[in-house]
Amino acid sequence: MKIKTTLAVIALSLSPTLALAGGGCTDMKAKAITASSCIAGSTWDEAKGACVANPTS
Repeated sequence: MKIKTTLAVIALSLSPTLALAGGGCTDMKAKAITASSCIAGSTWDEAKGACVANPTS
């Protein structure tokens, strides 16, 4: 009985670690780059999904 309990505790304690090792919540990651991340003189282009230089006239 003690061996079964010990193995159950080990399995339950390792399950979150193994789940995250497989990628975890990759679908829930937010975009790291946003309009506030653009350097001065550039703006966020939603179509390209990147910062682009401001056009000069």
